[in-house]
Amino acid sequence: MVTSKGVGLAVPDWPTTFGYNMFLFPVSKWIGGIFFEHTHRLIASIVGFMTVILAVWMWLAEDRRWVRSLGYLALFLVVLQGVLGGLRVTMLKDEIGIFHACLAQAFLGLLVVIALVTTDFWQSLSDGDVDLAKFNGIKSLALFATVAVYLQLALGAVMRHQHRDLAILDFPTAYRQWIPDTSAPALASINAWRDARALSDVTAFQIWLQMAHRFLAGIIAISIITFCLRIWKNAREIPALRRLSILWVVLVVCQITLGAWTIWSNKAADIVTAHVAMGALMLSFGVSICAIILRLQSAWHGLPAGEHLIDMGKMPMPRA
Repeated sequence: MVTSKGVGLAVPDWPTTFGYNMFLFPVSKWIGGIFFEHTHRLIASIVGFMTVILAVWMWLAEDRRWVRSLGYLALFLVVLQGVLGGLRVTMLKDEIGIFHACLAQAFLGLLVVIALVTTDFWQSLSDGDVDLAKFNGIKSLALFATVAVYLQLALGAVMRHQHRDLAILDFPTAYRQWIPDTSAPALASINAWRDARALSDVTAFQIWLQMAHRFLAGIIAISIITFCLRIWKNAREIPALRRLSILWVVLVVCQITLGAWTIWSNKAADIVTAHVAMGALMLSFGVSICAIILRLQSAWHGLPAGEHLIDMGKMPMPRA
């Protein structure tokens, strides 16, 4: 919301807020863009404090060393995220804002894994009666879709942090073409049309960046739908994956709708925010699905839960 409303610098100083300790900043001054930026800082601080508590709690109460390591990593990432947020204000660099946005999604994914592996559900997972050869294909598809969702969120962060009007204002076409013409004469015509409507000029790179976002959305949708079909065909004995796969398809349909609505509304802040939040939810589902699949495979191989999460590249030999 802060980025979508363009109020990231409504509070020009950090770690203070207009010279106040951020926790003592008068509520009466929470107005306009200051409300969004200051609230963002307070929520970030709460998340940071809770992550410290989580890491300490895991260190004291968690027996599995690899799970404790996840807690330490979460603590490192939340500190880094806070520092990046402050540097974005003090250094005025959009590149830092993009990294800040991408790191936030990675931190969310890590918290999803921690939440999942500390449940009784995680401990009770077993592989069921599945064909391991087909299951390997399902795992690859899930990993591909999840990584693609993360890359899509990164592309969205790059577009948002340009702080410009939409490069393409129609959907599903692009300037009434399925593949836009970005030659010099075509760009001159497009920018003349945009100038007449008080819109910022665009470059070929900006147009193709938005087109890449659209193309990747199509790839993600196909991957998730294919994953769902594969689950119901080859691994329907696993209720958690069945349910998550169906919900993942529902989410991707909702996400594409929000993406179109973002364009039709000319990047209305509330719609863009919902679009980003839905993307984060899709990433959370993908991370959960991948973790469950890796847990099932580790159970089949007789490894401790989490072995695959630590090193996906090693494929242990099955027990005799």
